[in-house]
Amino acid sequence: MATFEKFEQIISWQEARELNKIVGKLIDDKRFENNFRLINQIEGSAGSIMDNISEGFERGGNREFMQFLYIAKGSCGELRSQLYRALDRNYIIGEEFNSISEHAMKISSLIQKLINYLESSPFKGNKYKEREKESAKTS
Repeated sequence: MATFEKFEQIISWQEARELNKIVGKLIDDKRFENNFRLINQIEGSAGSIMDNISEGFERGGNREFMQFLYIAKGSCGELRSQLYRALDRNYIIGEEFNSISEHAMKISSLIQKLINYLESSPFKGNKYKEREKESAKTS
C-alpha cells in the first residue's frame, strides 16, 4: 500500500465523499418530509465518515489515525441504521436503501482494510518520521 501524502488520496475518503453526495441529494430533494431530526442525524453520520478519515490522517500518527478510522467505521453503521428509519417512513424506497447501504458497507470494509494495514505497518506516522530524522542527526 502506498503512503498517502494527503487525505484526498485515500479511497475510503473518496467513496465517503460520493456517499455524501447521494445522501445530500436525497435531503435536497425534500425526501425526508421535514423530519429535521432525521435529516440532521443522517447528514451528520454520512459527513462523519469522511470527516473522521481526514481528521485522523491529519493527526500525523498511525494510532490516532486508527482511532478516527474506527469512529468513521462506526458512522457507517450509524448511517445504515438511519437508512432503515428512512425506509420504514417511506422517505426512500428499497432500491435506494440497498444501494446506499451497500455503499456504506463497502466503505466500512475499505476502512477496516486500512486499519489492518496500519496495525501491521512498521511506519508509525509522519509526526514520528520527523522525530526519527532528528534522532538520527544527533546520533
